[in-house]
Formats: sequence, structure tokens, C-alpha cells
Amino acid sequence: MRAGERAYATLLDEIQSGTLSPGMVLGEVEQATRLGVSRTPLREALRRLASDGLVVQTSPRVTVVAGIDVDDIRALFELRRALETEAARLAAVRAERRIFAALAREFADVDTVDADSYYSLIARFDAAIDSAVDNAYLSGALRSVRTHLVRVRRMARDNPQRLTASAGEHELIARAIAAGEPDLAAHATHVHLHNAVSTILEALTEEHS
Repeated sequence: MRAGERAYATLLDEIQSGTLSPGMVLGEVEQATRLGVSRTPLREALRRLASDGLVVQTSPRVTVVAGIDVDDIRALFELRRALETEAARLAAVRAERRIFAALAREFADVDTVDADSYYSLIARFDAAIDSAVDNAYLSGALRSVRTHLVRVRRMARDNPQRLTASAGEHELIARAIAAGEPDLAAHATHVHLHNAVSTILEALTEEHS
């Protein structure tokens, strides 16, 4: 892996995991030294992260981790709703049904106590949706949304009830796609996203009350 790719992957993971928190300064010299790369590949990585909307450059040599607030989350979910409901609708028409029938069974049996394992299952579900839809433009837009979604999801990880409900919602979406029911797949996706953003916003409200 090229130095710039390695630096990007490391910083992306640290931002998404919260190791690098919103507002944290990413000094060019300090980060290059910490990551064991020269400044050129570090700058390449920072440019990519800025393009992703995950960092903001405040001066030629100082970059900070972008914040994420209630308005950002609402805007993200507005876009996510538009993209994912259409993707689910298309998948119900185009997908190999056996793939989503198998995913539905996995969601029915998944242990959400292991959040990492559960999110790994969601990643495979997302990949199956992308493959079924077979639309590079739609999949590219969804990848951009998912980059930010990883940060937002951390806010729900400590809510066991929400994760259990989410598994049931994903099971319903997968079953609708497996049954070739585009309207049901889109509606189930809409309900899932409404519940997800409501839980996250409630958690933020409680945190700041």
C-alpha cells in the first residue's frame, strides 16, 4: 500500500472511531511523524479527507477534524433516505433473491451484543444492495454517505434496544427484497431510517440537556 493510501486509511479509521475527535488539530509535521510518512503523502491523505468532508483546512499547514452536529445528522439522513429507499426498491427488482433470503436469516439470528459483528453483517448487506442495483453513480453516492454514517452510528452503539430493533428492521428489508416486493422494501427502509435518526437525535438531546 502506498504511503498516501496508508495515511488516509489510518486517519479515516481514527476519525470514524472517534480516536481523532471533532475539532482536533491535525498538524502536518506532527501527523507525518506519528504516521511514519513524509509530508507529501500526508498532504494527499488530508486532501482526500477534506474531499470526504471529514476534515477542514484552517491554514496552509493546519487541518482540524470536522465537527458533526444535529443539523449535519438531519441533512445526512435526508440524503440517505432518498438514496437507500431507491436502492432497496431497485434491489427488489434486480437482486438474486436467494442472497437476500440468506441475509434475512442472518439478521434473524444475529447477536447484537457483539456490535462489531453486527455492523460487519450490515456492511455485507450494503455490499449486496450495491451489487444488486448495479448502478455506479448510486453506489458511489451511497459510499460517500456511509463514510460519514460510521461516525454517526457510534452514537447508537450503546443502545442495545436500538440495535436489536435495527436487526429486525434489516431482516424485514431483506425479506422484502427476497420476495421481490419493491414498495415494501422501500417502505421498510424508510421506517428503519426514521427510527435510526430519531434514536440518534434523542440521544444527542439527552446528552446536552
